[in-house]
Amino acid sequence: MINTPTMKTVAIIFWILAGIVVYTYVGYGILLYALVKIRRVLRLNKKVVANQSYEPAVTLFIAAYNEKDYVAAKMKNSLELDYPKDKLTILWVTDGSDDGTNQVLTDYKEATVLHDPARNGKIGAMNRGMKLVETPIVIFSDANTMLGRESVRRIVRLFSDEKVGCVSGEKRIQDKNSDTASGAGEGLYWKYESALKKWDAELYSVVGAAGELFAIRTELYQEVEKDTLLDDFVISLRVAQKGFTIQYDPEAYAIESASANVKEELKRKIRISAGGIQSVVRLRSLLNIFKYGKLSFQYISHRVLRWTITPLCLLLLIPAGWILAVQEGLFDWGFYSTLFWLQVLFYIAALTGWFLENRSTRVKLLFVPYYFFIMNLSVFLGLRRYLKGNQSVNWERAKRAE
Repeated sequence: MINTPTMKTVAIIFWILAGIVVYTYVGYGILLYALVKIRRVLRLNKKVVANQSYEPAVTLFIAAYNEKDYVAAKMKNSLELDYPKDKLTILWVTDGSDDGTNQVLTDYKEATVLHDPARNGKIGAMNRGMKLVETPIVIFSDANTMLGRESVRRIVRLFSDEKVGCVSGEKRIQDKNSDTASGAGEGLYWKYESALKKWDAELYSVVGAAGELFAIRTELYQEVEKDTLLDDFVISLRVAQKGFTIQYDPEAYAIESASANVKEELKRKIRISAGGIQSVVRLRSLLNIFKYGKLSFQYISHRVLRWTITPLCLLLLIPAGWILAVQEGLFDWGFYSTLFWLQVLFYIAALTGWFLENRSTRVKLLFVPYYFFIMNLSVFLGLRRYLKGNQSVNWERAKRAE
C-alpha cells in the first residue's frame, strides 16, 4: 500500500494533468464565451464594422503543385466569385509542377501564371510570387478547395478597418463523408474550431488563419523561412505581432473533402503537429503575455497547449489514474476507480472506431474518440519528426474522399 503523503502527491499531479486537459479542450471555450458575453453586457467589445462599399484591387493567390485535375473546377469557381472582374487578379504559382498544370492554365486568359521548374515547396512559391503582387490585399487559397461565391467580398470588407491586418475564412468539410471516421471527426472538429474563432475574434484576434482561405494586407507580408511547415499560421501570427488583428468571417468559406480515411488524416496531422511545434519555437516571443497581452493569452490557450503539453498530460493521466484507482480499490467503483474505468472506456471506444473504420458497420459515435485519439497521437509523431529534422517542406497532399 502506498503511504498517504505519496498518494496526496499523486492526486495533486492527477488533478493538475486533468485540469490542463479539460482547460485545453473545453475550459478555454467556456471561459472565452463567458468573457465575450461579459464584454457584450458591459459594451466593451469593439466589433469590426465592415464597410459594404469597400472594393480595393485584390489578388487571388493560388500556389499549386501538380494540380492539373483541379484547374478547370478552380478556375470556374474563381471566375464566378462575386467581385468586380477588373479588380480581381487570379495568380497561379506552379513551381515544380511537372504534370502539365501550367500548360492547362494557358487556356485561361484571365489567369496570370508564374512557373518555375524547380520545386522549392509551397513557401518557396509564396515568397517568389509575393514579390510580384501589386494589389493592396492578397487572398491565399488552395487549388483543390472551392470558395463560396461571396467569400472574396466578405473578406475584403473587413479590411476597411485599418486595424485589421489579416482575415481568415472558414474551412468546411463536405457532408458526403460524414459517415466515415475522418469525415465525422474532422467535421465536428472544424465546427468547434469555427465557434472558437468567432469568439476569439470578438475578444481580440483569431490566433492563426486557415490555409485554405485567408488574406493579408500585401504590405504586411514578411518573407517566411524556407523550411517553414505551417506557412498560413506563421504568416498570420506575424501580422498580429505587428499590432494588427486577425479577423474571421465564417460565411467566407472554402469547401474541401474530408481525408479519404484516418490513415490519410493522420499523415496530414503529423505534418501539422511538426509544423505547430516548429511554430511555437519560431514564435516564442508571442509567449510573453506582458508584451502581447490578450494575444498571448489566446495563443497559449488555443494553440500552444494543444501542440505541446496537453497530449503528454493525457498520456500521464493513465498511470496516475491507475495508481489512485488501485489504492481506492480498482473494482470498488469509488471516485478515482470510476474515473479510471471511464478513461479505459474512452480508449476502448477509440480502438473500436479504428476497427470499424473501413468496415460496412458504422457507428459514428465511436469515430469522435477515435479522431480525438489520432489528433493527440499525431503530436507525439510530429514531435519525433520535428526533432529528427527530416520533414520536407514539399507538400505531399493527403488523399481526399471522392
